[in-house]
Amino acid sequence: MVTVTECTTLGKGRLRFHLDNGTELVLYRGEAKQFRMREGSTLSDEEEHQLIYEVVGKRAKRRTMHLLEQMDRTEQQLREKLKQGGYPQACIDLALEYVKSFHYVDDYRYACTYINYRQDRMSRYQLKVKLYGKGVPGELVDRALEECYEGDEQEQIIRLLEKKKFDAQNSDPKEFTRVYQYLMRRGFRSNDVLRAMKSKQ
Repeated sequence: MVTVTECTTLGKGRLRFHLDNGTELVLYRGEAKQFRMREGSTLSDEEEHQLIYEVVGKRAKRRTMHLLEQMDRTEQQLREKLKQGGYPQACIDLALEYVKSFHYVDDYRYACTYINYRQDRMSRYQLKVKLYGKGVPGELVDRALEECYEGDEQEQIIRLLEKKKFDAQNSDPKEFTRVYQYLMRRGFRSNDVLRAMKSKQ
């Protein structure tokens, strides 16, 4: 048995309920009325289970599918979106299990696609940082880079030097250092950067 400790109006016919076991549920007014929910009311264990796994859980699955229809996302990105939408952890887990069972979410596939579309303009290091930031596990990032990355970093550096109009013969030490540090920040290896810069002499 759990008790509703607080009810907050969110707009668009939705209400947020806080339960005394720490669970938060966002329900539409019709759903709340069906379960006779208001501040101070109680829910049986069976009613709480029904709300989480059948009512809100089903909505979390639909929301997750909609998010994936818009664009490919990592598991972490989906979890963050659902959390922002007010879904409790149990519903988030349920929704992710559902889409993963159909392989709609595959962080390795996501990483490979991301690398394939960006490897001509990003270094391995940049790709790794970006994928880490999107929540792709490190072992999957390393595997995807090993199997999918075919970018020519030397060529990328030369293109960037041309874009910067870098001329090693006419650049002073300050300019040389500035361009070198710019390329290093983009994740290129020092030897590759120096080789490309010297080739511009």
